[in-house]
Amino acid sequence: MIDEAAAFAERILAACPGTRVLVTSRERLGVPGERSVPIAPLPGSDAEALFHDRALAADPRFVADPAVVAGLCARLDGMPLAIELAAARGASLGATGLLAALDDALRLLSGGRGGDERHRSLRAVLSWSHDLLDEEEKTLFRRLGVFAGAFDMDAAAAVGGDRAGVADLLGRLVDKSLVVHVRGRVSRWRLLETVRAFARAQLSAAGEEDEIGERHLGWAASAASTLEGRLGDPAWREDFDAMAADLRFALAGAGGPGEVPHRLASALAHLTFARRHLLESFAHYRTAAAIAPDAASAAADLRAGAGCAHVSTTSNQHVFELLLEAAEQARRAGDPRGRAIDLARAVETACRFPEAFETDVSRERLSGLLTDAFEAAGAAGAAEAERVDDPEVAACLAVARAWLDGPDRGAPDPASAPSALAAARTTADPVLISSGLCVAATAALRAGRLRDADRITRERLDLLPSMDRDDPYCAPEICNTYGRACVYAIMAGELRGGMAAARAGMDDDLLSDTHITASRLVQPLALTGRFRDAIGHAERMWDQWERAGRPAPGWMLPAVCTTVLASGMLGEPGSVALWRSRTGEVAGGAPLRTAAVTVFVDARLAVHDGRFDGAEALVREAFAVDTPLDPYLAYARAAGAELAVAAGLPDAAELVASAAPLAEENGWAAACLARARWRLHGDRDELARALAGWERLDARAEQDLTRALPTQAD
Repeated sequence: MIDEAAAFAERILAACPGTRVLVTSRERLGVPGERSVPIAPLPGSDAEALFHDRALAADPRFVADPAVVAGLCARLDGMPLAIELAAARGASLGATGLLAALDDALRLLSGGRGGDERHRSLRAVLSWSHDLLDEEEKTLFRRLGVFAGAFDMDAAAAVGGDRAGVADLLGRLVDKSLVVHVRGRVSRWRLLETVRAFARAQLSAAGEEDEIGERHLGWAASAASTLEGRLGDPAWREDFDAMAADLRFALAGAGGPGEVPHRLASALAHLTFARRHLLESFAHYRTAAAIAPDAASAAADLRAGAGCAHVSTTSNQHVFELLLEAAEQARRAGDPRGRAIDLARAVETACRFPEAFETDVSRERLSGLLTDAFEAAGAAGAAEAERVDDPEVAACLAVARAWLDGPDRGAPDPASAPSALAAARTTADPVLISSGLCVAATAALRAGRLRDADRITRERLDLLPSMDRDDPYCAPEICNTYGRACVYAIMAGELRGGMAAARAGMDDDLLSDTHITASRLVQPLALTGRFRDAIGHAERMWDQWERAGRPAPGWMLPAVCTTVLASGMLGEPGSVALWRSRTGEVAGGAPLRTAAVTVFVDARLAVHDGRFDGAEALVREAFAVDTPLDPYLAYARAAGAELAVAAGLPDAAELVASAAPLAEENGWAAACLARARWRLHGDRDELARALAGWERLDARAEQDLTRALPTQAD
């Protein structure tokens, strides 16, 4: 009756100019002077209130989880009729039953009585509105049902036909309230979920599902590939978020192997990695490899998947196995270069990151894999390494060989480390150079040269800006560099560097602010006397850890213990008790007295508080800890030696001398021992040396406490 209503309104307005006419309709009348007020779906709270009201009317005893009701109303797009019809079924299905049944919303939302017949089911009201469309409008409407989310004009034209014609028809469907215009930087449109379900049913009835599904898949692959090329554009994330549901939907509906579905899967994997949906990205890379049209493409997907797995899963076994799969695909593709690199990286992964393997990989197997890598590179074995003339292949082989030839897993061969680094430096690849530097830094660490290890790792930090954060290939080096930089800085007592590395890791969106990155910042904050900041970050770390499901917490022990230190130095016994109880949680039953960090904290607090009743036993524990790679070994020895002096133990001088070699490689321990020697001998030069050491470390609290000691002594 739109034409008749429009004519009637015009006659009234012409005869009575002061009159105002209020019209409710699915579309505008199109008369002069008309102002339209679109009625949006009900907002969340109003929709939920309507649902509760109608559900209680149907069943006075109706109760439901508010989160389930909110989910129901969101699935129904806040449409009042849909909410009323759903609520009426609440008495028989309950809220959770309704939510499950919404997969077939048109069937569920029926059965009302009274009022206009078309309002007795959602299907009826949509059928009534649909029947008023002309054939062109009906055709585009049902084809738009293929979209799972919002779509732009290019997407609509991809499934609907001629762009100009689609633009006109799309505008008419918006005018008739069947399509919603989503305004923004880029105009997009969407169908409400229940309307989309009806459009999909019409598409099926017309026998067009396969044809339009293919068009949708082709559009999705093209759109995803185009978006890949825009990763440097600040607006790409907004555009990805708008089309992500459709990219996922199109991939899920793709029949199997083929160039188009593979192109979509590979692009979606890359996009989700760049968007930091890491677990999803890993799954898409596996899918892409499975449906790749050729072995070379599968190998590329598996390599990228390995990089993604390194940061998205807790298993380096996945990384290792993916690289072996990539090597096999490279062999099938006739790509010996790729095969050599994949095999070498697999060996490097097993030897460099052995801590996250569910099953052991024997040395014999790794040796065989590396031999295969050399043969793929054109050398009969490591003895003919000079025959490999490709710099990147040679670097990968040299790095893998250095790790494999080491005395044990996680320790490279010190004799091979220089040649591995030299080979890596001949490439222009910052990832390979970083991996070569890691060999050198770890070799220095194992030799007790902590300052060298820290210095070399700072060079790795300098390489990070040149690594592409959106390329999974770079991810393992980025993550490992931040982690090693924080640990090595603590071991060398270079607290400024440790704090800077920890903050940089938190700011890097590949790692972001998580319980892992927060734990790295807590330690230098506490050690430099920023006690309040340390406790604040520790609280956030603990909260983030609990929200993450309390994963294996052993690595949190140093952060929790140094929070005990911060609380004790502030003189807050309640906080000390809380964090001491948490050390037991994160230790997982392991004996705490064998961890250098716990002994260090207890010894340092005993000196600070002047509690010497158990000093002798605590000092013996500090010197009994004998784990050379424990980051807090030098701290424990230095704090134990100072406690021996402060408590007046008879062998204090010998203990100070015994702790001195470790202090040569640790700035904090060196300053602490200088203070201990001043306590022991009253040597003003040692006091000045301690103050200078604390100043260089920016350890403000220790510097203030040291400066006050002569006054206290007087």
